[in-house]
Amino acid sequence: MSDYRAPVEEMRFLIEEIAGLSEIRQLPGCEEASEDVAAAILDEAAKFAGEVLSPLNRIGDKTGCRLEGDVVTTPPGWKEAYRQFCEAGWGGITAPAEFGGQGLPKALGVAVEEMWNAANMAFALGPMLTTGAVDALLTAGTPEIQALYLPKMISGEWTGTMNLTEPQAGSDLALIRTRAEPQADGSYRLYGQKIFITYGEHDLSENIIHLVLARLPDAPPGVKGISLFVVPKFLVKPDGSPGERNDVHCVSIEHKLGIHASPTCVMAYGDNGGAVGYLVGEPNSGLKYMFIMMNAARHAVGLQGVAIAERAYQQALAYARERKQGRDLASGEGPVSIDRHPDVQRMLLTIKARTEAARALAYYAAGQFDRAHHHPDAAEREAALMLGELLIPLVKGGATEMSIEATSLAVQVHGGMGYVEETGAAQHFRDARITTIYEGTTAIQANDLIGRKLMRDQGATLKRLLGMVEATCKELAASGDAELAAIGARLTKALAAWGEAARWVGENLKGNTLGVFAGSVPFLELSSRVAGGWLLAKAAQIAKRRLAEGVGNARFYQAKIASARFYADHQLPQAKALAVSIQTLEAANLTAYGPVLSAYD
Repeated sequence: MSDYRAPVEEMRFLIEEIAGLSEIRQLPGCEEASEDVAAAILDEAAKFAGEVLSPLNRIGDKTGCRLEGDVVTTPPGWKEAYRQFCEAGWGGITAPAEFGGQGLPKALGVAVEEMWNAANMAFALGPMLTTGAVDALLTAGTPEIQALYLPKMISGEWTGTMNLTEPQAGSDLALIRTRAEPQADGSYRLYGQKIFITYGEHDLSENIIHLVLARLPDAPPGVKGISLFVVPKFLVKPDGSPGERNDVHCVSIEHKLGIHASPTCVMAYGDNGGAVGYLVGEPNSGLKYMFIMMNAARHAVGLQGVAIAERAYQQALAYARERKQGRDLASGEGPVSIDRHPDVQRMLLTIKARTEAARALAYYAAGQFDRAHHHPDAAEREAALMLGELLIPLVKGGATEMSIEATSLAVQVHGGMGYVEETGAAQHFRDARITTIYEGTTAIQANDLIGRKLMRDQGATLKRLLGMVEATCKELAASGDAELAAIGARLTKALAAWGEAARWVGENLKGNTLGVFAGSVPFLELSSRVAGGWLLAKAAQIAKRRLAEGVGNARFYQAKIASARFYADHQLPQAKALAVSIQTLEAANLTAYGPVLSAYD
């Protein structure tokens, strides 16, 4: 099945009601994001995703990319689709107008980004990395660098990459060895090798702008000695056009489990005299600047988790409605479509509810970043930034882990046909698997959540978030509506488990660091699960009001309430078990389980 239909009504609801676009458009610089503009963009993006990108998804998976010499050729149809993508201006929706973008809020751009990834995740990775590179240069680039590179990157004429790790380093960037030697003209010559570079080489754009981490000759050891450089594939002439080829080349591409049409490159810098690069920002501050790009990429990868789960759900639901097998347990009628079997219904509902919760969390975080950038009050900007950054590991880690479960369940709905490549269900499972790994594994997200996001303000932002969830619980309990009260009761118990685990983490972080970090991934899962349930509960509140007012699509609002109720009944009860796991790992500190690990020595 190649069809993908963007859930536009769901997206509009979340953008307006959960991300708060209705409030964001009142902020300075966001006035253009009217309801009519938002509706038009979503409708056109849905058409492009469904009609142009989605049909290429299967082709890309089967064909993959091809490396000949140092030239990477993308699958059939890729170049034509990318040309249309650029001509329509899709790469610059949220980019500043001064550099050729549309300057629209992230709360709107997030839905469009989800569509690209659901329709064709391998294709969407190229624009995603370019957007991250643009964000980094907007923050740390000099006016000269910005003027030279940003307009063409935003237009899509040039693409961008993120060059971090190396063969010996993995996720430990303190170990990178790529070096940058200063030149008399103010430029640098770079020497080294980078691995796992998404779209490091391809045939879609006329130039590729690499953002590269490297060390200066006098750099201190570790992460404090890393600088950031712009290294173009083709050196740029004074008039802004591409000039001679730089000394940076793709020497191989990886053969991967999934995302076959996204070239993952090994890049060599300086094999023939040195790759010309230009320092971005201050020396030895590269990792700080790269984190700007990484945070944007981590949110985007969380969106990939949502997107691929949505794509898998649509395919599984369509198959379940068509496939006839077995008898209806209630009526005895048969054969019936398998969507009438209880366990198939359970699997489909699980995928749908968990996807909606993860989507709500990603969109809510996007809205916080809009407030952080545009709110006129400095204190409000700071509070929004702190909350948005706290949510990044929940979005990235939680949504991507969810996507693996969702795509696996979608294969299960297909039964044996799901294990056969021709149905396409397996591709979603394979594609989803990378999302918990790149841009920081789930453990790295969990470490970031506890070690950086919680501790930087002694847990104050998390306490504020817990207070917001508690306020919703009280509203649900006092609503006078039996269904909302039932959701609220489940959410209250889950919140108690989250608060208990959070207090334990705070109390034990210094005295039992190993124990706390042994349970860091369960803590991230607990946080993501309850935060998603909170936003589904808020959505159910809004849906109830709309039904009472008699406005909008009643069937849609009823479905929102049903999703929140299913999630509350079948996902939130797991919060208590996660809280127990977190604290039990502390008690044993893993040493008691040592014999398990050594049993086969």
